[in-house]
Amino acid sequence: MRSFIFIIVISAIVAVACSRPDEPAADVAPTMTVAPTPAPPTPAPTPTVPNLQSELLDERYRTTTSPIGGFDFKNFTYELPRGWQNPDGTAEIKLTNGRIAPIARDINEKMDDEAKLEARQQRRIGMSFVTARYFDVTGDGQDEAIVINKIETGGSAIPQVVYVFTWKDDKPELIWLFRTGDRADGGLKDIRPENGHVVVELYGQDRFLLGQMETGKITDDIEQLCCPTHFTRTMYKWNGKNFLMDKKRWTYLVADPTAPPVENMAEIVNAKAKTGSKK
Repeated sequence: MRSFIFIIVISAIVAVACSRPDEPAADVAPTMTVAPTPAPPTPAPTPTVPNLQSELLDERYRTTTSPIGGFDFKNFTYELPRGWQNPDGTAEIKLTNGRIAPIARDINEKMDDEAKLEARQQRRIGMSFVTARYFDVTGDGQDEAIVINKIETGGSAIPQVVYVFTWKDDKPELIWLFRTGDRADGGLKDIRPENGHVVVELYGQDRFLLGQMETGKITDDIEQLCCPTHFTRTMYKWNGKNFLMDKKRWTYLVADPTAPPVENMAEIVNAKAKTGSKK
C-alpha cells in the first residue's frame, strides 16, 4: 500500500513539473538593413572643341631671308575679295596694329527707307591679322609672303582671307587672294608648299577654290560647325599669271588622315543621286 501511495506522489510531482509554462523568450530587436548611399552620378565629359587653327599657327615657314620677311603686314591696306566687299562698293580695308574693328549699324521698323539704306551703307566688316608664312610659290627661288587674315563680323564665325604677295620694286605685290569659309564649312586648315605646288586644305567634303572663293557644301555634307569630320586637299600651280588647280581633289577623314582619301567626292555623290532618282 505504501509503495502504491509513494508511486502516486512521485507521479504527481513529475506531472506538476512538466506542466510549468515556458519562460517567455527575450525580446530581440529586428535587424535593420541600411542601404548604401548611392554615389553621385558622374557628369558626362564635355566634348573638347578642336583647335582648328593649330596648323596655321605652328612654327613652320615663319621666317625667311627674303626682303619680304621684313615687311610690316600688320599695318597695311588689303584688298577685299568678292563677297566681303563693303555695301558702298569699296573694296579695301586697312589694318592698324593688326586689326580694324567691324562697324555695325542697327536698323529698326521706325526708320524710313532712306535711313535704312544709309545705315546699311555705313556698315563695315572688320579684319585682324592671323599669321604670315614665307615660302616659294612661283618657282623663282625667292620666298613669297602668304598672309592669313580673319574676317570679323562681330559674331563667332572665323572666315579668313589668304593673300599671296611677291616682292617687287622694294614693296609687296599681290599675286593671289582667296577667301575661305567658317570652320567645318570650308574653313582653312593648312597652306604649305609641296613639290612646286601650293597645297591648300579646307575643312569639309570636296571643298576647293574657284577664283577668289571657296566652293559650297556638297550633298549630305552634314557636320557640326565646331567639329569637322573631313577635310579636302587640293594643289595649285603658278603658270606665270595665275594659280590653277593641278591634280585631283582628295577628301580625307580628320580622325584618320592616313586612310585612303576619296577622289573628287562631289562627282561620286552626284552620280549616286542621279542613279537613285531613276529608280
